[in-house]
Amino acid sequence: MERTFVMIKPDGVRRGLVGRIISRLEDVGLKLVGIKILRADEELVREHYPDDPEWLEAVGKKTLTTYKDYGMDPLERIGTDDPVQIGRLVREKLVEFITSGPVVAMVWEGNHAIEVVRKLVGNTVPLFAQPGTIRGDLSADSPDLADREGRPVYNLVHASGDPEEAEREVRLWFRDEELCA
Repeated sequence: MERTFVMIKPDGVRRGLVGRIISRLEDVGLKLVGIKILRADEELVREHYPDDPEWLEAVGKKTLTTYKDYGMDPLERIGTDDPVQIGRLVREKLVEFITSGPVVAMVWEGNHAIEVVRKLVGNTVPLFAQPGTIRGDLSADSPDLADREGRPVYNLVHASGDPEEAEREVRLWFRDEELCA
């Protein structure tokens, strides 16, 4: 049994998809053990998206791969091809986006909960997410559109990627007494 953190981002809340997203997680047998709706402050979101060179580089490399796949020149579009600098730019856009409206923070529990949630959520880029996933069924956003509009990709939800991240995020967003056994 594992616990994992899931956040419905402002785009999912704005579009009224909270119930549908929760239902998808419940439908596979996961148990909701913590939930709250809040307007996350900048400090909390900056802790959530770490200012860690390793994390920034990974995000930057992922962005560079996406730019390459779309035939976009990062120097022309954002003025750099340095993965860490790109990671910092992405982080700033994420902080601005997550603090732009209410989010629904949740903790889910179940057999292989982290992997199950990641599969249900689908590819980070909704355009590439498979039908049957939350992102594949409920969004069609893409990096090229997001880039043209100067914002992050609207992908509805965040889901922890591994056990260490899940533990860190659950502790960051919830106190022990806010979680049900």
